[in-house]
Amino acid sequence: MAQDKLYRFVFENAQVRGELVQLDESFEAIIANHNYPQPIQRLLGQLMAATSLLTATVKFEGEITVQLQGDGPVSLAVINGTHQQVLRGVARYQGEIPDGTLAEMVGKGYLVITISPKDGERYQGVVGLEGDNLAQVLEGYFANSEQLPTRLWLFAEGQKAAGMMLQVLPAAEDEESQFEHLTTLTDTIKAEELFELGAEDVLHRLFHQEEVRLFEPQPVSFKCTCSRERCESALISLGQDEVEKLVAEHDGALDMDCEYCRKQYRFDSVDVAGIFAGAKDAPQSTQ
Repeated sequence: MAQDKLYRFVFENAQVRGELVQLDESFEAIIANHNYPQPIQRLLGQLMAATSLLTATVKFEGEITVQLQGDGPVSLAVINGTHQQVLRGVARYQGEIPDGTLAEMVGKGYLVITISPKDGERYQGVVGLEGDNLAQVLEGYFANSEQLPTRLWLFAEGQKAAGMMLQVLPAAEDEESQFEHLTTLTDTIKAEELFELGAEDVLHRLFHQEEVRLFEPQPVSFKCTCSRERCESALISLGQDEVEKLVAEHDGALDMDCEYCRKQYRFDSVDVAGIFAGAKDAPQSTQ
């Protein structure tokens, strides 16, 4: 089965659209080099699938960030995605992680969805963690913020993650009964089916009595945006005296680790001198 793809589909006889995403290598890349406990891996996989599905519902060029914040064992879990389905993510946690409800893992907290279009204003939506799992919280977000009947099914296990979403089309009327019928059918989906079957087989299994139009898939991938140049910019923002002090405190070399991909960038005193010499020689803004 072709993995790491997002599929869009519509029902010909109902004003309902759907999406299906299957993640393998991209999810594995997000959890690689992190010694995440299984509950954290599962949560990040579900969050990754959800972010991919949400990105596909927004017609824009830019980025979307979906993050969970709380005072529980998991203080942060975040996935960032682009309109090109390029995703990255990370989680912060401490202590024992319960393999239970979302509230037990995150504690008292919020789901924050930030949409940053390339052109236009940034939008942020915040909802409480009302629901036992991420899918229920996101359904509440759509009900309150978008006012569109929406259902999600999110799964993650091992190195695989997958998800489905059904949503009533904007401006559609009297679709409640059809939407309920389609969600009842989708409730029968099993995690292993989404992990192992192709998209066409999944849709046939669920909706073989419906007329479904499946569009060409969009590839999903992991990509970290870290670079040595970004680290240099961060060091410049601290100031030369502060950076030289940090280098001295760390035995002559400062290591900067990317939180997303764990790549390490090392800067010694010679590097620091060159960075700030270059910064002084750079053209200055006249504004």
